[in-house]
Amino acid sequence: MEQPPASGSDSDSDSGSRSAPETLSEVVRVHLRKLCLHEFPCGIGSWNRSRFLPQTWRTWRELTPREEETVSPGEETVEALLGLVRSPHSPWALVEDSSAEDHFLRELAIQNPLMLKDTFLYSYFRSLRMVDKQVSLVDKDLLKFVNLEELILSANKIKEVNAANLPSTLKVLELYGNEIRSMECLCAHPPPGLQHLGLGHNKLLGPLESLYVTNNYWPNLVSLDLGFNDLTDLQGMMVSLSTLRHLRLLVLQGNPLALVPYYRGFTIDSLTRLCVLDDITVSPNEKHQFRGFSLSGDFLAQEAQFVVSIGNVKGVVDTSIWDPEPGPEGPFITYNYYVTYDFVEEEQGEGSQYGGVLAKIVRPSSAELVGDELQRGSEVQLLEEANESQESGATEMGESELSFISGRSALPVPLSSINSAEELAKLRPRMDPRLFPSPGTVLFSTNHKPWADVISYNYEMQHTFKDLVPLKAFLLSGTTVTIVEEKIVSWAVVPLPVEIPLPTKKGKGEKDKKETVGKNKKGKAEKEPRKEQKAPKKKKEIPKELRQEPSVLRVLGSDLVALEPLLAGESQVSTVCNYGVIRTLESDKMTLTRDLKKTKKGAKKEKSKLQMPSFDSDYQPEPLTVEVQIQLNQYRTAEEALRF
Repeated sequence: MEQPPASGSDSDSDSGSRSAPETLSEVVRVHLRKLCLHEFPCGIGSWNRSRFLPQTWRTWRELTPREEETVSPGEETVEALLGLVRSPHSPWALVEDSSAEDHFLRELAIQNPLMLKDTFLYSYFRSLRMVDKQVSLVDKDLLKFVNLEELILSANKIKEVNAANLPSTLKVLELYGNEIRSMECLCAHPPPGLQHLGLGHNKLLGPLESLYVTNNYWPNLVSLDLGFNDLTDLQGMMVSLSTLRHLRLLVLQGNPLALVPYYRGFTIDSLTRLCVLDDITVSPNEKHQFRGFSLSGDFLAQEAQFVVSIGNVKGVVDTSIWDPEPGPEGPFITYNYYVTYDFVEEEQGEGSQYGGVLAKIVRPSSAELVGDELQRGSEVQLLEEANESQESGATEMGESELSFISGRSALPVPLSSINSAEELAKLRPRMDPRLFPSPGTVLFSTNHKPWADVISYNYEMQHTFKDLVPLKAFLLSGTTVTIVEEKIVSWAVVPLPVEIPLPTKKGKGEKDKKETVGKNKKGKAEKEPRKEQKAPKKKKEIPKELRQEPSVLRVLGSDLVALEPLLAGESQVSTVCNYGVIRTLESDKMTLTRDLKKTKKGAKKEKSKLQMPSFDSDYQPEPLTVEVQIQLNQYRTAEEALRF
């Protein structure tokens, strides 16, 4: 028996990967060679040669009909050969994702290998699937497939398609995941009977693309998939798509135009024949809710609206339990905690007024403004960007009062004194890059709060964007959510003691003095003269002034939150970021002991006795988590859309 074609197939694969065939016809030839249609157990060879000898070579005994088919010694029956290609455990079986055409050709090469001529192959294929085969050119040899109805060329490297090389019999054309920048190339000679066109995950960009989806080019189009491109002109696209009389299925999600809050309602009312939009059936209720909405397209703002909410933070370790008790002059150490996230910078949005600087938004509540002397004094802190070094893509903050480091202490360095990129590069290892936003984004922050077992922020910020193309790129990359600990060390400024005499009471003192003098003139010394008493010297207590050192920031946890579901049709992304356990059994015991002491001091008058709860051996500290939600605003009715 012959050996399986595994080694030959691998060699063909290696040579194919080295030569990297680009034309479609060459890829088809390589694919047919990998099917091994002329090698065992297919084709003609020593395993079945007697079946294909000419009739004149056979003896009269061989021409006599027999009840059972006999084969020559060393040959295999057709059933045995078919079993070799059909059994999934056979070394000659095809891979699992092989098409039905591939299985049919393999069996045909066993049953009747003489039929496998070029003319048969070109007329046989009605479906051609070449996915991820490095195809970059659809050449004219494709026209030889005279009965081809389905052509799938997804995940290749095609930038343009010469429509003149497409068979006129095509009904399905899929070009997902290529590098096509415009549909203009397909409109030169479009297949007249095309019913489905798939161009998702390409690079279609610009308002002119709406000109190529009209009835003039695609009169029989039933299904159109343009998802995950960079299309932005929703109203222009609807004007063109409304000319497609047979269009019933449409996919536009993943485009920037689908991020506007009125996208679905406007599309449904513009395309009244549409049955399915973005893989969701268009219900009669939706058509009723948005009836007549398309007439108000000129009054709708082309912008996307997001609401970012940050809830509770749990699992933060109280670092102050390791700090010593402060002396009369300090140090007085306080800790604040806040959450940061980055969002794309909008030219006319929140970050526009800051130009090339980094905006750190802090929104403290009115209750926290009292006694907030150790926190930042302003609501918005602007931290100037330092020069970027080509060796590192991180961005430093200049003129900052904060020392951005990952450790617990460091000497503050004024970045304004840095005069060269070399000096800046020396400081980079001391700065945590997670404290800086990504290029093209703005860093937003919650208000700063002291430690608690559960730190509740109730933060909410609305973001509005008009430039939708970079917004889509940002959603694909996601946002980084970081929990930061801010350590503030303050020292008491001790003033010199000042001696200030106490003022005397004017009324009574002057009256006694006059009475004494008057009596002395009359000679009647009834009372001894009162001596003026000197006021005792007293040290005036001046309120303590605190000298605050530059704040020290430490990243407790940082994680990427995926926002791609917002492009795929989801209205919100709600998650709990889990950064792992940073608490320990020892830290939790120390924190609880301190809290119990404070509670006992306040409850001395009561007779209740507090006890330390027991920590079991399998005690697990709570992980560090933060609740994050990003919601994309979407209008549910025409009335709601017009209200805003």
